[in-house]
Amino acid sequence: MKLENDFSNKAIDAFIKISAIAILVFWCFSILKPFMLLVVWGGIIATALYPIVTWGHNKFGISKGKVSAGLAFIGVVLLVIPLVALSTGLYTSGSELVAGYQSGTISIPKPSINVKEWPLIGDKAYAFGIHASSNLESVLLKYGEEVKIIVGKLASIVGSLGGGFIQFIISTIIAGAFMANADKCERAFVLVANRLTGEHGEALTTLSKTTVRSVVQGVIGVAVIQSVMAGLGMAFVGVPAIGLWMLLVMLIAIIQLPPILALLPVILYVFSVDTTTTAVLFLIWCIVVSGSDAILKPMLLSRGSETPMLVILLGALGGMAMSGIVGLFVGAVILSLTYQLFMVWLDNESAGK
Repeated sequence: MKLENDFSNKAIDAFIKISAIAILVFWCFSILKPFMLLVVWGGIIATALYPIVTWGHNKFGISKGKVSAGLAFIGVVLLVIPLVALSTGLYTSGSELVAGYQSGTISIPKPSINVKEWPLIGDKAYAFGIHASSNLESVLLKYGEEVKIIVGKLASIVGSLGGGFIQFIISTIIAGAFMANADKCERAFVLVANRLTGEHGEALTTLSKTTVRSVVQGVIGVAVIQSVMAGLGMAFVGVPAIGLWMLLVMLIAIIQLPPILALLPVILYVFSVDTTTTAVLFLIWCIVVSGSDAILKPMLLSRGSETPMLVILLGALGGMAMSGIVGLFVGAVILSLTYQLFMVWLDNESAGK
């Protein structure tokens, strides 16, 4: 009877302790949940950029904290500039559009005859352009509901872009704090990994750093390079809204699709408004941009662990569906890291047998 009472007391005591810990964990998770994605993305940025911090410290003798703060400041500036440009451009364009509509001075230029040569939609696009240029008011009355839907979706996309920029800014600041305290953070990760896996904590931490840097360099880095290359080409031929097209190219590249898919509307636009020679040169440049990943990815991915493209694709799409633009980046990295850790676990299990 005494043994049963002791067992019951210990079971109740264990239940109370586990419940208290569970409540605390759930409470902390609920408090930190709004910031979880930003902290994770900040950690990814810090892991990818920390080699630059180490290089700056060794090369110039500047403290790692100052180098980290400098990188974070540069990152914030680079993000604030397009955010301000986007906000200013939207406000100016919106004001001009409203004023022009109220005064009746809005006019749509007649489309080029080359629009007829577009495949499949050429004749309809040309006819619609002629109609809009001659009688815009009737077009707005006829397609009013469709215009409202399109404007609503565009406003939602622009709002998501603005929110994404703000999230990136916050994550960059968090990354600066992580980089300034990188040694302490790494020791903490090693201790946690040791508690979970025994003596493999340091090896798993090293694998995690390698995988994160590999994906950031070989996937996100390549996408950024392709986006910049596409932007240079569009700037040369005078394409409007270059920033939005560059962002679309980067997103398409991250989800492992050919950037040429995002550039097709731009190519058609250039063929319709510019000379054939310029349009053909731009087409060739777009093909080069789209195919550049065949050279860039082996160069950058070779520095880290290989991750199947399907894993990156699923991570990017799933992350974007779950958390928007920031989730696109975080999802690709987190799923790739999980895949690598899972493969290591399988290899260890096989070796143990």
